[in-house]
Amino acid sequence: MIIVPLGVASATPTAVRHLPSVALWREGDVHLFDCGENAQMRMLQAGLKRSKIENIFISHFDMDHYSGLLGLITTLQLQRREKTLTIVGPKGIKEFVEWNVDFAKIDLNFKIEYVEVDEDFESQRVIDNDDYYVEARPLNHTSFCMGFRFQEKDKPGKVDADKAHALGITDDEQFKALKAGEDIKLEDGTLVKSYDIVGHPRPGDSFAYVSDTKYCPNSVKLAMNTNILYHETTFSDALADKAAETGHSTSSDAARVANEAQTKLLVIGHFSARYTNPFVLLREARAKFFPAWLATELRPIYTNPAQEKGIVKPKIQIKEMDEKQAMKPQKRKKFDKGGSSKRFRSRKSGPPDRRPRRDDSGERRKKRPERQSNDYGSNQGSSRPTKHITPRTPFDDFDRF
Repeated sequence: MIIVPLGVASATPTAVRHLPSVALWREGDVHLFDCGENAQMRMLQAGLKRSKIENIFISHFDMDHYSGLLGLITTLQLQRREKTLTIVGPKGIKEFVEWNVDFAKIDLNFKIEYVEVDEDFESQRVIDNDDYYVEARPLNHTSFCMGFRFQEKDKPGKVDADKAHALGITDDEQFKALKAGEDIKLEDGTLVKSYDIVGHPRPGDSFAYVSDTKYCPNSVKLAMNTNILYHETTFSDALADKAAETGHSTSSDAARVANEAQTKLLVIGHFSARYTNPFVLLREARAKFFPAWLATELRPIYTNPAQEKGIVKPKIQIKEMDEKQAMKPQKRKKFDKGGSSKRFRSRKSGPPDRRPRRDDSGERRKKRPERQSNDYGSNQGSSRPTKHITPRTPFDDFDRF
């Protein structure tokens, strides 16, 4: 099971963050949790095939969580998809998709199965296959919103090959029957019990997707003992009042859910556009739960790195948040090659000239006053405070996430 964040922004995209969407790869199939604008392009860049999408789960009807759905369906039509697509979402998702498809006069080549969930439900298995199931539970947002748990069913235990061969078991059908928990009878009449050959069942991997919500017990139930919990962290603890007002979580809320659910790994995403440095949110989450990771778009997260690493390879370079630091080696390299640069001045050999500089009239130049440092930079040798929040502008009269 591989988790690939496709978009980690909240309501407002930025130059480096796209609207919410998370892809889950399992055994060649892709399951999409929310489908924000540009999700299908991010899938291409992540190295995921859109034709492999089996299910799409829409958490709620805030536009940033489903604005890319129609474009994706149109692309699947142009690719001549024939396999059935399942879309899970709040009641009304079928009417929304079918109206837009009819409006665009598109005659779909493939069938869409809809699983619509009413607002008054408590818990529901929206998908139930032989190998896995997906459970949905309501969350605590300003509008009806669901979270999801993707759970692999327990896998059969491993067969003791040496013991099986010693008993004369060589047929594949016999091995399959034993792994399925069935006893078999050999040609000489010997009865072989399944539990004598097969080990204990292995628990399947699990993933919880907790979208827009304040802290609530259902978040913990969805995340209980999961391998990976993806939890929205729209605000830092300093804006807890804002989070409560808009029905979102802070870093501490996400850490609280992870602690109570005893998840193995917390991954935070869905960041407000006001945070230019999301590591502020990560630091707060890690102070109360570890391990906690920052969701990075297109960077895969593995449940079993030994077997899964290298399966999903991004098609583009994953850029880190510190763009300026990444540019410094390039500029230095250009200077080392002898290229001219206004930012650099060659040093003169010999001892420095200590004589005071004079202007054209022959008088000494006045010494520049020393720059006064403020409280932020006094200990770091810089007068500029570290920026963690995007500065407000006159155009920011509205409340943005």
